Amino acid sequence: MSSEKRDPEQYVDLGHSDVENHLKTQVALYEKRLKEGGSANKVAAFFATNLFGFAYHYLKSRFGPKAAYQFYPSNGDDGIYPLHTYSETVTMALVSDWATDTPESDLIGHLIRDHDPDYTLHLGDIYFVGTPEEVATNFTDPDASWHFGKHGSLALSGNHEMYSNGTAYFKHLLPAMKIRKGSQIATQQAGFFCLENEHWRIIGLDTGYNSTNRPLLEVLFKPDCNLRKEQVQWLTETVKLGNPDDKRGIIFLSHHPYFSSFRDDHPVVGRQLKTIFGAAERPVLWFWGHEHRLSFYNQYGFPDGIKAWGRCVGHGGMPVETNPPDQGHLGQLVFYDQRVRERIRRRDVGFNGFALLSINGPAIDINYIDQTNKTVIAERWTVDPTGTLSSEIIKVHPDVTKY
Repeated sequence: MSSEKRDPEQYVDLGHSDVENHLKTQVALYEKRLKEGGSANKVAAFFATNLFGFAYHYLKSRFGPKAAYQFYPSNGDDGIYPLHTYSETVTMALVSDWATDTPESDLIGHLIRDHDPDYTLHLGDIYFVGTPEEVATNFTDPDASWHFGKHGSLALSGNHEMYSNGTAYFKHLLPAMKIRKGSQIATQQAGFFCLENEHWRIIGLDTGYNSTNRPLLEVLFKPDCNLRKEQVQWLTETVKLGNPDDKRGIIFLSHHPYFSSFRDDHPVVGRQLKTIFGAAERPVLWFWGHEHRLSFYNQYGFPDGIKAWGRCVGHGGMPVETNPPDQGHLGQLVFYDQRVRERIRRRDVGFNGFALLSINGPAIDINYIDQTNKTVIAERWTVDPTGTLSSEIIKVHPDVTKY
C-alpha cells in the first residue's frame, strides 16, 4: 500500500463540477509536495501548484480537444471476449467509483485480490479528473491496489475521466487493461466490450465519452451520455444485439444510471438500446455506478426505452452516501444500504464494497460484499432457453433498508 494516501475528507460533499474537481486535483498535488518536503516556500508552492497549475490544466482540458474516440475493429480485435475460467465457475468482480487512492479504496482492492476472481471490471470514475498521475497511482504503479483478474481486467470511463478529455484513460489506462482471448492476450482497445459464453453476454457500454461538453455549452445543453454512432454500429453489426435467435441472458454495465431515485436519469441510452434490439428486445440486468451507494431496483423502463433491473454499485472507493431517496422511481427502489459506518465532516458515511459474480451455466450468484468482507445482499439470476431472466434474493443484511 502506498504510504501517502488521500484523506477521505477530500471527497465528502464533492460536487460534479469539473472546475471543483480540477481544483481538488491541484490541491492534492500541493499537499503531496509539502509532505515530500519538496518546497521550502509554501506560498510560492501554493500559487505554482494550485492556481497556475489549476489554470493551465483546466483550460487545456476543458477547451482543448477530446481524446480521439477508439472503437472496434482495432488492431484485429472485435471487442468480443469468451469467458475463461480454471474451474466450472467464472468469477467476476464489479466495482465502480473506486479509484480514489484512499485507505478505503486500497481495502476494497485487497479484498478483491483475496477473492482472486477471473475478471475484474471497473465501471468508471478516476478521481479527481483522471490525470495520468491518478491512473498510475490507482492502477499501474507497483504499489497500486487495483487487482488484475486471472483472465483479464477491463475498464469503462465515467465523467471524471473526461474532465481531462479522456487522454489518460485512452492513452494510459486502456493499454494496461489485458484480457484473455482464446490462447492470446489482448489489450483493451475501446471503452466498451462484450464478455460472453453459451448462456450469458455481459456488455460494457461507454456512457462516459459523451458525458461532458464545453463549459458554456454544458450549461445550455446538458450532456445526455448517449452512445456514439461507432458503439451503436458495433452493438448492431458485431455483437448483433438484435438477433432474435440469440437467447442468451443480457447484462449491461455502464458508469451512468439508466434511471435513479436519487439523481439524474439517462433515458437516451435505453432508447438507443431499444432501437438496436428491435423485435429481439427483452428485459435485462443492468449494473451502473456514478452514485456513491449500493441500491437495487425492480424492473423498470421508460416508455420508449428497454426494461431493466437496475443495480447501483458506485460504492467502491468514494465516501458512501446515506441520504434518503428524493425523487422518482421510488416504486421501483427495492433495497438501499443506508448503514452508517462513520461520520466525516459532520456527514454520515456508509460502507464501501463491490459485487462478486459467480457464473455457473445458466445461473449467476451475486454477492454484494462490503469492506468488512461480509455479504450484504446475495441474489441468484437464471436465464431460461427463451432468454427470459428470473431472480431470487438469497440474503439481505437485517440493517439494509427495504422499500
